[in-house]
Amino acid sequence: MSGKYKVPDETRIGHVHLKVSNLDKALKFYRDILGFEITERIGEQAVFLSAGGYHHHIALNTWHSEGANRAAKSGVGLFHAAILYPTRKDLSEITRRLFENEYPLSGAADHGVSEAIYLDDPDGNGIELYWDKPREKWPTKTDGSIKMYTRSLDLEDLMNV
Repeated sequence: MSGKYKVPDETRIGHVHLKVSNLDKALKFYRDILGFEITERIGEQAVFLSAGGYHHHIALNTWHSEGANRAAKSGVGLFHAAILYPTRKDLSEITRRLFENEYPLSGAADHGVSEAIYLDDPDGNGIELYWDKPREKWPTKTDGSIKMYTRSLDLEDLMNV
């Protein structure tokens, strides 16, 4: 190989496709609580969900996982899928919705560059709901590189947005 390859700046992660044990149970979370809309359904085996009319941001299927146990916390695999909200107000609204539905959180953090809420979907897949702070407010090191951290997120302050 010649030279160092750099992924193009415009590259984005397009969607996440998750194996779930029960499509209806997963839909109660992703559609009914988080608010994603169904763009396509393949019988009782798969469903594609979107925000804003995109073909899909999240796909769910039971092809190899119907009736399976929850995802293991240890071992290899997906740590979490992250859903980026456009504003802090949007993150506040979904957090409020989770509380109203008595959906358990597993954590909440201020990372300097973002604020995040952590939870598991019904199958134990880790989910991060977050918003990015304005780039000019990101903490930096003396060399100009980003200095992320993990501090406690003030949920009361977030809820008052």
